[in-house]
Amino acid sequence: MSVAIVEKHFIHNGHLIIHMKIHTVERPYKCNQCDKAFTRNGDLCRHKKIHTGVKPYQCNQCDKTFSQNSVLITHKITHIGEKPYQCNECDNTFSLNCNLI
Repeated sequence: MSVAIVEKHFIHNGHLIIHMKIHTVERPYKCNQCDKAFTRNGDLCRHKKIHTGVKPYQCNQCDKTFSQNSVLITHKITHIGEKPYQCNECDNTFSLNCNLI
């Protein structure tokens, strides 16, 4: 198995171990409602909320609701209108760097 080296730094060795699981196929925490699996139990618990349909976090600028507060926070960035992340291949710009592919 080959592992790509990434530029990440961790204060605690435990965080490095958790991160390294991302690069392996080890995903012991499986959702019992779909085929998703996770490296950490906390990620599975967060994921399970999407199956309940409960979305308690509502954007105060539009009617969208979300099951996780972190997703609401990310969504709110779209209302600002700033797009500081530019694609190296074309002129497209994005509000979130995770949208760069």
